This record gives sequence, structure tokens and C-alpha cells, in this order.
Amino acid sequence: MYHHPKSPPFTPSTTAATTLSKDNSKCTPYIILASFFFSLLFILSLLSTSASQSLLTIRRDPSLFPNRPVSLTKIPYGPTPPSIAYLISGSAGDSARILRLLLATYHPRNHYLLHLDLSAPQTERDRLAVTIHSVPIFRAAQNVDVIGKANYAYQRGSSTVTSALHGASILLRLSSKWDWFISLSAGDYPLVTQDDLLHILSYLPKNLNFVNHSSYIGWKESKRLKPIIVDTGHYLLEKDEIFYVTQKRVLPNSFRLFSGSAFAMLTRSFIEFCILGTDNFPRTLLMYLANMPYSFTNYFPTILCNSKFKSTVINHNLQYVAFNMSSSKKKLSSRDLAEFNAMIQTGDAFATQFKFDDPVLDRIDRKILKRKPGRVVQGGWCLGIPANDTCSVWGDADILRPGKGAKRLERRIVKLLSGDRFRSQQCLDR
Repeated sequence: MYHHPKSPPFTPSTTAATTLSKDNSKCTPYIILASFFFSLLFILSLLSTSASQSLLTIRRDPSLFPNRPVSLTKIPYGPTPPSIAYLISGSAGDSARILRLLLATYHPRNHYLLHLDLSAPQTERDRLAVTIHSVPIFRAAQNVDVIGKANYAYQRGSSTVTSALHGASILLRLSSKWDWFISLSAGDYPLVTQDDLLHILSYLPKNLNFVNHSSYIGWKESKRLKPIIVDTGHYLLEKDEIFYVTQKRVLPNSFRLFSGSAFAMLTRSFIEFCILGTDNFPRTLLMYLANMPYSFTNYFPTILCNSKFKSTVINHNLQYVAFNMSSSKKKLSSRDLAEFNAMIQTGDAFATQFKFDDPVLDRIDRKILKRKPGRVVQGGWCLGIPANDTCSVWGDADILRPGKGAKRLERRIVKLLSGDRFRSQQCLDR
């Protein structure tokens, strides 16, 4: 430990003290006040200098985000692309899957928050952060962060809800510019490029929430809604099993429960309502669901359909569930290929239930995303030479080059919004 050397004690001169006249003693308060004033100015100047220096150090690459003068006469070529805030979560051993998912969904306009829960050792979390910092485009756009203080997120408990809300609250603080929030797990993967997705979303109202939801309870009443559990992820540092208690809960009558899926595309205004809003219902529901199994599938649909956001819900989350296609075989069978083609033709933006190094992911990279291993998906912002890494040189992040995936996604959304389908399947009270 470093010890500062002791300076000799200061002993004021008695002769100098005795020679002070009464006139000089009257000036002393003014001298002290002036010294305090100039010291304060000096401290403020240091603070402003350090603040300006920190702003310079965190400034994003201007080639990605150039300053555009506002023109009152020029007609814009198209709407400004939106921005998506991604929370990508995983457990021990999932850092490679998280990194691959990040590369497959990356775009400089978006924001990414990576979370390895407490089951992963701190060394794995540190390696992931170092890897992220080593990628030049991530440093240039400064839009990828890793949660340092992790927590547990049990899929069968309510800790997944608090984990998602925690990640969303961090993303709200990191940026004020994103429009939609998407929470991805390590088993998810995109079926369209980000240029495709941002292009289609730029033509949609920014108040639409894409969530699977239903008020039909059926078998869930006895298996998921009435049982009471204890989610140890809320209070233990070690991973432990969720356990059930013998008592059963009573279903609420002051609001209607809705169930759905864990995946959703939620607007920023709705996320702010859940985290920062003055309405107490999101917190009341969070307390009610704290001891409910699989409560993550109930939280967001129930808030949406019992609040002012009821009219903004689209009863589809744009995700395909690949139950029968995920395979450990290195080569896909003819049945797998048939389901692969059917999955792509649905027009969904994402798919889930993939295993580690699933050959389906390699086919998606090769046929759909045109992504090379270890590289991000090429977009309109990539200006490099194809023979080299195209995205090693970048330009304006607002330039999009949508492909065939945009057409498929457009057909899917048009179908969801056409005719009476949109309103007739919205928060039905069955």
C-alpha cells in the first residue's frame, strides 16, 4: 500500500502575526471571500473540462451518425429508420451463443445489452466483455454493453420478469432514442436481416406492441395460475431448485389475466409505463405474479390488455417456434429442409428453440442472412470490399438495403393488420 510522506507541521510566525495592523485585519474577510470565489471558479472549470473530455471519449463515430442539417424544403427519401433495444440473455456456457446472436442481429442504430446470469462464472462474463470491446464496429457505434452485476433468471419462475425489467430499465438510461424493446434468449435467432426489419418497422406506427395473448385459461388454471411457488432466484446467490407450496391462490377479480409467450416486441412508451409510470398496476401485478410459475408469459399481456395500451396490441409476436427442426445432426434431413422452407415462408422475424451449434443456424446464416462466421450481417452501412470484410469500412447507419426478407415480413404484417383481423383478435375477453 502506498503511504503519502508526512509533511512537517506548519507553525505560523509570531512576529508576522504581531505586525498585522488593524487595517489589514479588516481586509482579511474580503481576501478570504475572494480566494473562495476564485477557487470555486477553478473547480468548476476543471469539472467542465473533464465533462467535455468524457463527452469526447464516448462520442460515436460521425461516419455512422453524421450531422444532418434540417431542411424545410427538401423532400426526404423515406422515413427515418427506427431503433430497437435488444436484451440478450443466457446462462453458464452461453457466451458463444450470445455473441453469435449479437452478430446476427447487429445494426449500428440499435442498442444491445448482454446478460449472463449468475450461473455463469465471472470469468466468462469478463471474457465476453473483452471480446465485445475488441470488435471495431462495436467500439465505433458504442451500442453494445454487458451487465456486470448479474442475477438469476429461472424460466419456470418470476425472476425472468424482474430480469427483463432490470435490463429494460438499463436500456432506458443508456439511450433515449430506441423505439422497440425485444428480449432474446440464447436459443433465439433472426430470420430476417436488421435492414429488413428496420425498413418495415419504419413504415409502421411506433405504438404497436407485438404480443401473443389470450384470456382463455383452460388447463393453465390448475397447472400455472393457482399453484404457488418460491423462486429462489430472487434471494439466493447459489442456483437452487424452485419449490412448490401446498396452498393454492385465488384468481383475481379486479383485473383479467392474460397469457402468452415469453417473446414480444414492446414499444418504448409501454416499457416506460411499466417501469416509470405513475399507474400502480404494473407493480401490483408484479407482486401478484411473484410466486406464480411461468409468470413471464402472463406479465406483459396482462398489463397491455388491462391498460390504456389495449388498442395497440397485435396478437402475434412475429416469432416461429421450431419444435421439430432443431437437430444435433450436422446435415439436415429432407424433413428438416421442408420445415426450414416453411419456417422462412411464414414471414416471421425470429425463431426459437435452437440448440447450440444447430445446423439450422448455419443454413440461416448462409441462405437468409448471408453472414460469414464471426462477422456481422452486411447492411447498407457497410462500405468495404466484398473480397475483404465488407463491414470493416462503414458509412451512414441510416442507409438500409432491405432484401427478400423485407417482402416476407411485409406480407406477414399486412395480413395481421388487414380487414377485421387486427381488432377482432385484440385482448379478447373469453
